[in-house]
Amino acid sequence: MKKKNVINLIRYYCEKNDSAFRNESYEIAKYFDKTGDYQISEYIMSLLSSVNTFVPQGETYDLTFFKKVDSSNSPLPLPEKIQKEIMGIINAISRNIGINKFLFEGEPGTGKTETVKQLARILDRDLYSVQFDVVIDSKLGQTSKNITSLFDEIKNLPHPEKTIILFDEIDAIALDRLNNNDIREMGRATSAILKELDNLNDNVVFIATTNLYKSFDKALIRRFDSVINFNDYNKDDLIEVAEVILNDFLKKFKIEDKNIKLFRKILSCADKLPYPGELKNIIKTSIAFSDTNDSSDYLKQLYLLLNDKKKIELKDLQADGFTVREIETLTGISKSQVSRELRDEDE
Repeated sequence: MKKKNVINLIRYYCEKNDSAFRNESYEIAKYFDKTGDYQISEYIMSLLSSVNTFVPQGETYDLTFFKKVDSSNSPLPLPEKIQKEIMGIINAISRNIGINKFLFEGEPGTGKTETVKQLARILDRDLYSVQFDVVIDSKLGQTSKNITSLFDEIKNLPHPEKTIILFDEIDAIALDRLNNNDIREMGRATSAILKELDNLNDNVVFIATTNLYKSFDKALIRRFDSVINFNDYNKDDLIEVAEVILNDFLKKFKIEDKNIKLFRKILSCADKLPYPGELKNIIKTSIAFSDTNDSSDYLKQLYLLLNDKKKIELKDLQADGFTVREIETLTGISKSQVSRELRDEDE
């Protein structure tokens, strides 16, 4: 540690420059950590984590390139493999060892953005999402300048240890390989991001999401401490996810008839289940459009939506292995009539 660090610390304190004071304090903590004085380093970090220095609680900041996003309390079931990787991220962040940059890749609707919102809640951090429509500029070279200004805003956040920065669908700015006219400009933008990520404050958690991982710049991938693949769902995973979503919506809509067994059977019989984002919308629509006088009608609506059908056919239900009682529930036709109609069709 140099005399300059002490002088800067005192100056920033007198100027009530909270952001600069904290950044200087972090530099001092990192110095002690590198020299083996781990206890002093951890003590400084704990003080910074528990004290709000000069900034009052609830203060908002004037940010040009970001919008604050609420964390999520909605259930977000994930496959066990992804759950373990997310827990690893939580553990790494909690240890304050400079592992703070993560890339979530996967198809739309796989839960990438919702997971970030959950992380913000679990870690008790403010979540700020980049507004790419503000960052991207048609004027040559301006986008790169805006990226530099964007990261300046990150550097000046007074509580980096309480912040998550989200670049949702970072491919909107880091690459656009499909548009030949923009390759040079997007190349500049990617270079600007690479440079800024190398100098990012270790206490800021930086998370990016992408649907175009295969086209991603390899140098950019290397800047992330961990890449999580959100495509890793099998059918059983999606059925478990759907059940959690259903229970949440049934509670909100105050519907008591769950019939989980039939619900799971409808999902199992579908040729292909969509990812959680679309699955959530289908379940919500099924319940919202169902007959309020028929507590099981949402199951009929679900069957029609998942199978892209306008009408339920008895023979289709029979072929899918539904029992006479289940067919009665889905169609409203009595069991005796169902049996009679199916028998007549077979003759």
